[in-house]
Amino acid sequence: MPLTDTFGRLHDNLRISVTDRCNIRCFYCMPETDVKFVPRDEILHFEEIERFVRIVVGLGVRKLRVTGGEPLVRKDLPVLIRKLAGIAGIEDIALTTNGVLLAEQAAALRTAGLKRINIHLDTLDRERFRQITRRDDFPKVMAGIEECLRLGFETIKINAVAVKDLVEPDIVPLARFGRERGIEIRYIEFMPLDAQGLWLRDKVLLADTILKQLSDEIGPLEPVPDPDPRAPASEYRFRDGIGTVGFIASVSKPFCLNCNRIRLTADGNLRYCLFAIEETDVKTALRDGSSDEEIARIVTETVSKKWIGHEINTTKFVAPPRPMYAIGG
Repeated sequence: MPLTDTFGRLHDNLRISVTDRCNIRCFYCMPETDVKFVPRDEILHFEEIERFVRIVVGLGVRKLRVTGGEPLVRKDLPVLIRKLAGIAGIEDIALTTNGVLLAEQAAALRTAGLKRINIHLDTLDRERFRQITRRDDFPKVMAGIEECLRLGFETIKINAVAVKDLVEPDIVPLARFGRERGIEIRYIEFMPLDAQGLWLRDKVLLADTILKQLSDEIGPLEPVPDPDPRAPASEYRFRDGIGTVGFIASVSKPFCLNCNRIRLTADGNLRYCLFAIEETDVKTALRDGSSDEEIARIVTETVSKKWIGHEINTTKFVAPPRPMYAIGG
């Protein structure tokens, strides 16, 4: 049976967090010091992740995205990518990374079967990068991007978190950078998933504001024709034919009714929504001898409980107990 919830949404996309650890400290995600991570023996082994993916492929999952924390700090990640790429039924594997370790690992990832990559980069200004991430690793990220271009990944995208009164000077330079290199820039509205409770709605740089800025300073934008209705980003292309940009407007224009994603945390919990308050333990079942059928039943029941949406824009909204780095980006 396919993974369908009570609202008729079909789920064929699994996001897999392989670690909650990260080698930078973006202020809107993690504290600078005293971060408490999950003990390493509580993190799923590669074999457990592979088994779980094989089970959900039988339920209709076809697309995977590997995330963290920062996934490239997980030792031997290309080994996992190779295992996942070898599973019959998987049509697409992507990776989201901050890019700091990308230059040294990109070739191995490409050889292992990774075709698509998203790189988190909010700014092209080295000092503002240091301010946001609390690390001076901007040259390493740029080297990683150039290496991915050299290796010929099928798709390279840059994810930029849009925080008001901070990144406005970066909006246009990033888009121009993408136009020059054939990289889609995705602007992501600042979401209430930080570990320090810093999020305020008036700190969200809205997608419509960014769209207007790009249109005014670079040139007119038009929606990409025949978009995937279940994709999280609204995509636009510049009318001159050079370059595309995307907007993930989780705050101003939630796309919950089209959501096709489920999430597996690094410590083996299944979540039906990024903002879910509850989650389901599947690690215990993976480790206690439960059958594939029993684990499939756990997954199906979890998806059946999925809510209609996160309600960020209502008084009912409650932030999830885990921050983004502990859930998986």
